[in-house]
Amino acid sequence: MKGRYFIRSFGCQMNEYDSARMADMLTEESGLVEAGRVEDADLIVFNTCSVREKAQEKVFSDLGRLKDLKREKPGLVIAVGGCVASQEGAAIVRRAPYVDVVFGPQTLHRLPALVERSRRTGSAQVDISFPEIEKFDRLPEPRAADASAYVSIMEGCSKFCSFCVVPYTRGQEVSRPFDDVIAEIHGLAVQGVREITLLGQNVNAWRAPIEDGDGQPGDFAELLRFVAEIDGIERIRYTTSHPIEFTARLIDAHADLEKLAPHVHLPVQSGSDRVLAAMKRGYSSLEYRSIVRRLRKVRPGICVSSDFIVGFPGETDADFEATLKLAEDLEIDTSFCFVYSPRPGTPAANLPDDTPQPVKLDRLQRLQRLTDIQAARINAEMVGSRQRVVLEGVSRKDAAEFSGRTGNNRVVNFPARSAPAGMVEVLITEARAHTLRGELLTEPRNSGAPALQ
Repeated sequence: MKGRYFIRSFGCQMNEYDSARMADMLTEESGLVEAGRVEDADLIVFNTCSVREKAQEKVFSDLGRLKDLKREKPGLVIAVGGCVASQEGAAIVRRAPYVDVVFGPQTLHRLPALVERSRRTGSAQVDISFPEIEKFDRLPEPRAADASAYVSIMEGCSKFCSFCVVPYTRGQEVSRPFDDVIAEIHGLAVQGVREITLLGQNVNAWRAPIEDGDGQPGDFAELLRFVAEIDGIERIRYTTSHPIEFTARLIDAHADLEKLAPHVHLPVQSGSDRVLAAMKRGYSSLEYRSIVRRLRKVRPGICVSSDFIVGFPGETDADFEATLKLAEDLEIDTSFCFVYSPRPGTPAANLPDDTPQPVKLDRLQRLQRLTDIQAARINAEMVGSRQRVVLEGVSRKDAAEFSGRTGNNRVVNFPARSAPAGMVEVLITEARAHTLRGELLTEPRNSGAPALQ
């Protein structure tokens, strides 16, 4: 197959990673090149997300826009992958008969073969099986495009929170072998990557035998220590972590490893123990608070962001006030806040829900306003500090400026005559609503300004 491909990715960073690997595969195995516009593509891939109802409906809305394009270009192949594909399967073809291929997160490595089979037979191909981590053995070596890169270290989820479809769409937790993870990161470092983000639905649940060990499975904290030893890697992030797996050993790693970013994304979902129990999260608000406080004790200044669901079935005003109090007490940073949406097939979808939608939306706005205020305060405190920034590219709003990310996950824009390489030092000069502004420091300044990682 020759021609051009276009991939649209919906949802989480796991999907972004999978989309990047699909792009590598389509280039190397199928000889395709990337199309700048969807209209110019010979193969269109939607890599979908079903965590939220709106995300799922957006997929079908966008698919509907391809119907006329398919009619104009009969040779066009349309493929749907990701979690919506895994959840809906052949129903996608029944709802949108112009879709040619449906594949799940664990079968993305079979995409070229599925496309070829669809072209040859003229019939839709559906493969949403769960061959565990076979895909990592079949995908080409990742190519580094920037100074930062994602590395998926595990697949699936075994937590079965009552509101979540991930265990059903991505399968049970399966950890990638230690050697494979280290080899991939080393290969990226050789290509110039300086910042690695380790990915997993519950990334800190990673367990696998570690080289030179006693044959017993190593844990996530031990993996981090090996990653920190890789030459060239200057900063390590990970997402998404789960409070159940946030062990004392992981907290100790934040104390010991300077390369670990001073930022953790740790979803709490609710500050109410009653709601947490209904969500089947497996921890209490007190246990969550303890994790954050211990983290801040060993790593002063670390920023903690989170996920919140408001309006979960049965959530009372008192439950929501407990969530607000937790977010305020712990100074939770910029976070992802959502109104609960029932997902088909999950236990929570059967729970009675009598909270009016306007009440839910009001709660959402109050929580977002609080976390925005707290994030703005952190931004303001950074003015005058020197920050190590990983370059992400040209600024979205000004082509004469560049954009990068600080250790505590702030976007900072700064002018420069040419693209700086890798990780640079920037003096923060201004805090704006959602970003920072700074000046590139071409050499260290002994200005007395405080420095963060």
